[in-house]
This record gives sequence, C-alpha cells and structure tokens, in this order.
Amino acid sequence: MGTFDIIVIGAGPAGYVTAIRAAQLGQNVAIVEKEYLGGVCLNVGCIPSKSLLKNAELAYTLRKKAKSFGISFENLKLDYSTAVKRSRQVSKRLIKGVEFLLKKNKIKLFSGTAKFTSRNTIQVSGENGTEDLGAQNIIIATGSRPFIIPGIEVDGKKVLTYKEAILQESLPKSALIVGAGAIGMEFATIWNSYGVSVIVVEMLDRIMPTEDEEISQELDKALNKQGIKTLVKSKVTKIDTLKNNVNIMVETPDGEQKLSADQVLLATSFVPNSQDLGLDKLGVIMDRQGFIEIDPTMATNVPGIWAIGDVTGKLMLAHVGMTMGVICAENIAGVESSEINYQNMPRATYCHPQVASFGLTEQQATGAGYEVAVGRFNFQANGKALGMNDYGGWVKIIADKKDGKILGAHMIGPEVTELLPELTLAQQMELTPAEIGHNVHAHPTLSEVLHEAAKAVSGKAIHA
Repeated sequence: MGTFDIIVIGAGPAGYVTAIRAAQLGQNVAIVEKEYLGGVCLNVGCIPSKSLLKNAELAYTLRKKAKSFGISFENLKLDYSTAVKRSRQVSKRLIKGVEFLLKKNKIKLFSGTAKFTSRNTIQVSGENGTEDLGAQNIIIATGSRPFIIPGIEVDGKKVLTYKEAILQESLPKSALIVGAGAIGMEFATIWNSYGVSVIVVEMLDRIMPTEDEEISQELDKALNKQGIKTLVKSKVTKIDTLKNNVNIMVETPDGEQKLSADQVLLATSFVPNSQDLGLDKLGVIMDRQGFIEIDPTMATNVPGIWAIGDVTGKLMLAHVGMTMGVICAENIAGVESSEINYQNMPRATYCHPQVASFGLTEQQATGAGYEVAVGRFNFQANGKALGMNDYGGWVKIIADKKDGKILGAHMIGPEVTELLPELTLAQQMELTPAEIGHNVHAHPTLSEVLHEAAKAVSGKAIHA
C-alpha cells in the first residue's frame, strides 16, 4: 500500500492547489483524479468559456458595431468551430501546466475513482485495477455537477448541460437557457453574439438573483437591447424533444407558454460529488443535499478528513476553492493561516456587460442595521470607456456612514472583473473610500471610475 502524509481526492482548482501548497510545506502528497486533471474549470468550464467569450466579443463587434469603427465588409463569415478549437488549445496548454507543477513539486498522481475503506485509507479503481493508499490526512476536493430537473432527460444534443454546450462545434439557430446565473448569462452572451436567438428562463424574480438588485435591472436592460429575451418568475415544467427541435412548457406570471427552440441548456444549480465515497460509513456529516460540513480550518467532524471547494457548498467558485485549499494545507501543516469571509469573496460573471461584486448589497447592508453611504459613477462619463465604445454600466461602492468601512461593491460594465481586486484589497486592508479617492489613478483608464465612485461616497466626485 502506498503511504503518504496527505492524499487529495480531486485534481480540480481546489485539489491541485492544495496539493502544491502542502508539498511546499514539506508534506509527501498524492492526488487522485478520475477524469479531468485541472477539473471542470480548466477543461469544460471557466477557462474555455472565457476563450469563447473573447471570440463572441469580436463576433458581436463585427456584426453590430463595425460601422461605428469605420469598418465595412461583405459576406462576413464567422466560424464557430474554430472558436471552439481555440478554446480547447487554451485548456490543453493550462492542463499541461498543472501536470508540470505536480511533477515539479513531487506530487504523485493516481488516475481512477477513490473510495474510503477506513478513516486513513482509500482504494483507487482505475484502468489498471485497484490500488490501496493510506495517509494521516485525506482531503476531499471532488467538486460538483449540474442539477438535472426531475423528469428532464439530458441527451447532449438537444438538451444540454454546460459540458456539452462548451464542447459542441456547431451552433443552434435558437436556444432556451434555463437559469439566469453566471453560466446562463455567459452562454447567452456567446450564442447571441453569433446570431443565435436566445431566451433565458429564471424561476426567481430577477436575473442574476444573487447580485445587487440594480445590477439585475441594468443587466436585464442591456441583454434585452442585444436581443436576448428574459422571462423571470417563470418555471420550465416540461421539455419534449422532437426530431428537429425542442418544445418547452413554461409557467409564467401571465400563464403557461409553449416555447420552441433548437436546443435547451440547463444552467440551474449544482449538486455535490460526495456520493459513493464511503463517507456515510465513516460518519462524516453532510447536509440533505450531500454537501460536506466543515469548520473554518476545512476539517470535517471526523479527524483526519478534510473537505474543500464545491463539495462543501460554501461558495462554488474556483478561486474560493483554491483559497480554501491553501488554508486547509496550512492548517494540516500547523503553520499560521487565515479564515475565509465568504461574503467578501470576489464574484465575477463574464457576460456583456460584465458583472463583478463582493460583500453586502445595499439592501443587505441596510437590513443588517448599517447607516449606509453609497458612491456610484457611470462609465458613460469615462474617457477610456467612450474610446472603447463600451460605456454602459457603473460602479457602486457601499460603505458604513459612521466609520467609512467598505461593506461591498457592485459593478457592471467594461472589464469590471479586472477592476474588482483594487476594491477587495482595499476592504481587506481596511482602507476607506476616502483613501481610495486619495490614490492617483492613471488617466485615461477604466479604473478612474473606481476613483470617482470612491469620492462619490462622501459627495466629492469631480466628474459627476
């Protein structure tokens, strides 16, 4: 039996980062992966989707904005299959990078499916049979998978999850997307940019329901202007897959509607990959959905068993999983570490316009009893945004009126996902909006919108 200090089950962003950090701390580490080195994120998730979104941006510009840039042409041809092939190349390059890092840090990789045989041992079943591994500490980083609406069958051709959608090299003429979260919004942007007719159905009362209400409203207007139709407070009740299309029954506030599309993308919620690991026999506590319960150090209730990333259901984002992994490895090694404030973790959606946020919304802050000061500034008054011909949206900073503490920030507009770290760093270092306002921002840059929004918290914005 192979014996290690630490075994990590799952080589996605959370898992491989944990393994590397543990190896840096002198641990003898093994990692087990049954399918994707680099996980969903690198293979069929956040990385290839950003490649496709770049192609979509170019496609939209050429189709809708070319004349404003003085560009004209005849018989524009957009080859979506080339965009997909490029996205696969990007993924493969990063996967090779992860493989190199594991070798560099002397981490042993096992391919196969892991199952606990005791608190300190697992059995790995792969193409070459089974192998028993043991470790004093075992970390579960098995991620999650899409929730499939009961009664609906995913065939991978007409009814898809993100996996089939991101790999297919052809586009439907029309599509209905179930779910208006990050995945739904990003695929709506990609497909619409290539001329696909898109309808998005959301069960809750607004799109991007976990974001600030004003963000939802602004994004809804922008999407509708692009030709993307949104139905909120609506529920898909039935999907009939026919030879040439899909019929969808949708329960809306105005009654039941029958819609038709070439494809349906299920982009609702996720469920944890915690089944079949043998956790129930060990007494590991999970909630009703199967998400593993952990403490701030990432430890479960069973000594020596830890869990990180999506399988815990804390905040299902790759960078959060990576952060959890580092904290887990440091706690196992007994070195100084930190705790995660999940509310203040950065959130980013790469639709058009982009959405980025962290912390409390204005409504949450007020509900929590804060006397709130709000500073906001529009991209429409920003020279760089105007020069880019992409100036919709704004930045909103929420602060405590009493002491200037930053409670949250909510942004919609060009490249706001790249602007977010200045504000999360400021919040972490306990800087106030006034101190952000004192910092000189280069001109002309999009970051000047942060500068003006920070000054606007105290009513001192220059260009408002």
